[in-house]
Amino acid sequence: MSTSDALPPIDLGPAGQYPEGEVFRVSAEDSGWNDDIAVVHAEDGGFYALDDTCSHEAVSLSDGYVEEDTLECPMHASAFCLRTGVPETLPAMRPVKTHQITMDGDRLVLHPGTPRPHGDSTA
Repeated sequence: MSTSDALPPIDLGPAGQYPEGEVFRVSAEDSGWNDDIAVVHAEDGGFYALDDTCSHEAVSLSDGYVEEDTLECPMHASAFCLRTGVPETLPAMRPVKTHQITMDGDRLVLHPGTPRPHGDSTA
């Protein structure tokens, strides 16, 4: 499945139910995407979504840590930029895919397979 294979949007419920600084997982079974998706409510108040599997090893990023504008892998501490999916620290060298998040009123909507527009923040 390529990034051009946008899937139907998923209503994740009220944005207020997700604590700031936390990560939660949307399963591939629920999204139809080829990987689980890690959805982050960042410290800046925005929501971001990345493929859940670290590009260095098959480790779930949703078990990781939010540090400012990155999601840190819990195994080897590679930190991925929430906006671009690009690793900012080693050992990961390949980016992970991003997914667009939008708001519909107070509800959070995930768009699996639609890359996050650069410079966009959904708060």
